[in-house]
Amino acid sequence: MSFSTALAHHFLPESILVLGVLALILIGAWRGTRAFGLVNELAVALIGLAILALFFGQTSDASLFEGAFVDDAFARFVKALTLLGSLVTILMSRDYLQRARLGHFEFPVLVLLSTVGMLLLVSADNLIALYLGLELMSLALYVVAAFDRDDARASEAGLKYFVLGALSSGMLLYGASLLYGFAGTISFDGIAKSITGAPPLGVIFGLVFVLAGLAFKMSAAPFHMWTPDVYEGAPTPVTAFFASAPKMAAVAITARIVFTAFPGIVVQWQQIVIFLAIASMLLGAFAAIGQTNIKRLMAYSSIGHMGFALVGLAAGNEAGVRGVAIYLAIYLVMTLGAFAAILQMRVEGHPVEKIADLSGLSRNNGVAAFFLAMLMFSLAGVPPLAGFFAKYYVLLAAVEAGLFPLAIVGVLASAISAFYYLRVVKVIYFDDPAPAFDHSPLSLRAVLAVSTLFLLGFWLYPAPVVEAATAAAKSLF
Repeated sequence: MSFSTALAHHFLPESILVLGVLALILIGAWRGTRAFGLVNELAVALIGLAILALFFGQTSDASLFEGAFVDDAFARFVKALTLLGSLVTILMSRDYLQRARLGHFEFPVLVLLSTVGMLLLVSADNLIALYLGLELMSLALYVVAAFDRDDARASEAGLKYFVLGALSSGMLLYGASLLYGFAGTISFDGIAKSITGAPPLGVIFGLVFVLAGLAFKMSAAPFHMWTPDVYEGAPTPVTAFFASAPKMAAVAITARIVFTAFPGIVVQWQQIVIFLAIASMLLGAFAAIGQTNIKRLMAYSSIGHMGFALVGLAAGNEAGVRGVAIYLAIYLVMTLGAFAAILQMRVEGHPVEKIADLSGLSRNNGVAAFFLAMLMFSLAGVPPLAGFFAKYYVLLAAVEAGLFPLAIVGVLASAISAFYYLRVVKVIYFDDPAPAFDHSPLSLRAVLAVSTLFLLGFWLYPAPVVEAATAAAKSLF
């Protein structure tokens, strides 16, 4: 397959975004400070075109660029989630950035660049492609974390994320060099053929370092140390972006590398994933209890949810990957809906972040209170909301794989975490009213409403998500 054919048939979403970014940079340079609105709208249009290209383009699996990348059902499923997360983030960010005097055209451009990195990462089929996608994604994230240069908290968040991110990249590169040294190849298929039977100790070390680097990107414990501070310090639209699209790509490449490159040493990588899952679920359950800042609460919530996603991965089978895919789709909707509600927390033109600021929301804005309460119930896993089914599929896969202790820990962690989600509902409905929030933009209200309706109606018609996740899981096996 020629280079141009591969771009036109299997890399069309990436091609659209790359060419679009170049055009947006020229428009931004030409229009200067007046470019933000136009560039923001064009960025939304570009992602929309990429999603259409993904859905109506080629559906056949292919290995591209001499095995560096792969286009399969799993990649297309996760790419759709990633693009959706980026699209909604840009839609939700415009009003906030303009009010905060951060309406610079570089923001949507950086989001698009990071999204391109995520798409490449999801399709990576060798160690070099993995690293290139990861760094393209991460470099843009480092910048947007500190996008508010005049805010000390944002600058601190960007610096922490950059320093710790550089450390995790070094760990991943060291692990990749060990794997290359013992396998003699960088391709995932080649590594799988080279490592059979009892693996050498160097391979185990390499695997540990690679998974540690990827765990940092998905903020799984004990590599979560950056998450609460960065979530709190970064501008809220940036936090929404961090909590959504990059998580999709990080979990997806972790699934691809363990199933494609290490199918012969399942027991070894399964132990690592089980440890990450248990640590993340328990930390997310206990550490969030004492939080008073809603963004820090969502940080620990995301750590816990990544632990649940890893439960499905630890199952080591097709049912587990299907569970992970379903979990990612539902988690994305829950997270975007929750941050749409958080972005509406504004009093007299100033954003507020305390959980106590939600006091009495039911009396000031009953519709928003109901939607946010449903989101909290879904995050807690209360049936029949979609969050319950997300946890059901991954825990069922763990039980079918014989990982009963892991499933029990998951159930207990879910029960503990319900406390702080229900506390938010209690504050909304039973505490004395705090000052009412300002009127919110239509985009935020629409995202909040659509996400909540999806979570409420998922149990009525789950087939599209479940069938797409099933096809995605089959492509890895």
